[in-house]
Amino acid sequence: MLSIIILAAGKGTRMNSLLPKVLQPLAGKPLLGHVICTSETLEPHEIFIVHGFGGELIQQYFQSNMGLKWAQQKEQLGTGHAVMQAAKTITKKCNALILYGDVPLVSKETLRLLIEGHQNNEISLLTTMLPNADGYGRIVRHDGDIKAIIEESDATDIEKRIKEINTGIMYCDAGLLNGWLNRLNKNNTKGEYYLTDIIGMAVQDGVKVRGTKVENWEEVMGINDKKELAIAERLLQKNLAEDLMKQGVTLMDPTRLDIRGTLVCGKDVVIDVNVIFEGEVILGDNISIGPNNIIKNSKIYNNAVVHANCHIDTALIGQDSVIGPYARLRPGTDLNSNVKIGNFVEIKKSTVGENSKINHLSYIGDAKVGASVNIGAGTITCNYDGANKYITEIKDGVFIGSGVELVAPIVIEKNATIGAGSTITKSAAEDRLTLERSKQVTNDKWQRPKKT
Repeated sequence: MLSIIILAAGKGTRMNSLLPKVLQPLAGKPLLGHVICTSETLEPHEIFIVHGFGGELIQQYFQSNMGLKWAQQKEQLGTGHAVMQAAKTITKKCNALILYGDVPLVSKETLRLLIEGHQNNEISLLTTMLPNADGYGRIVRHDGDIKAIIEESDATDIEKRIKEINTGIMYCDAGLLNGWLNRLNKNNTKGEYYLTDIIGMAVQDGVKVRGTKVENWEEVMGINDKKELAIAERLLQKNLAEDLMKQGVTLMDPTRLDIRGTLVCGKDVVIDVNVIFEGEVILGDNISIGPNNIIKNSKIYNNAVVHANCHIDTALIGQDSVIGPYARLRPGTDLNSNVKIGNFVEIKKSTVGENSKINHLSYIGDAKVGASVNIGAGTITCNYDGANKYITEIKDGVFIGSGVELVAPIVIEKNATIGAGSTITKSAAEDRLTLERSKQVTNDKWQRPKKT
């Protein structure tokens, strides 16, 4: 069985943030969230989170994940001390995998490689080569086997020249781990319990230390400040873009795409530059997404087009529909097939039937719009009286002229026509023209004001 211990107790002072380091966002998810998701793909028996600074916030954020177990590190006394907090309650006869809440890019494939290469009564370490290893623990080998890990602060000048470093990720029998943890001491320059000291103990006990080297060092990079966070963001986005292109998605520029959640695409999807996807987004087949769009928690069906500079949030867009440019679809928008939503149109908590058009400069809120409706430029539904929201119902085949105000609650019956410039406060009859205008007056005595 597999037990996973994720160390997430650090303050992250270099982040200069009120948020704990492991809650800093990466592609729309906290650093720790990425590590938890990767851990869950390994189907472990249990996952322990060792928390310290900001522990209440961390537990609150992940409270919906009932499978997590929590261990508190009250004092910051090193990585060995952090592992002790979880290892003492770990399930017996498990193998323990130690991960880090600020190392979010490590892949499930790499971790499986580490686990599958492990032999009984060994320690398996994940290592990598760095062009500049400053600040990292150095791997000391003899005849290919790992004999020690030397922390930067304790390394000699010769040892500091070593380029192979310890990632901190290790895998071993939980019983062996606990035995070595009990023997740790603080006899070092920092006065901390180093987890890496158990490597020397293992060697002394005749236990082989197996090293699995990660070719791509960026996968195991730790994130300590906002600069490293930004680097990790671009690395992750690059990987996500490459995955999309392997699936057949056309990206006009893979470096100008941000996925802050999950994006599922059908066949023949084309995505232009500077598009941001947030939450859970599903795109059907033959979808075209123009530049500079923000699309969040929405589903777009086959053959739809989203022109440039639209903001779509928690909406359903039917097949063959055309959106934008400069349209805003707010939560609760549900568009049927072949709907046209044009420039500077805002829709909120409304349904729009098939073949309907709202092409220019309109606001439609809390409305039920039928099929084959044409809503003219500058039309608004007056859905709010200052205290309550009311429904506007526009039935099939309605034609609404430009500059119309529909004061809810109101019903515009089937095939009605509303004259331009009207303020409609009563329901409009089926198959009739309804309009409301005051008498036009010309004042012959009026003079245009002049500056004094």
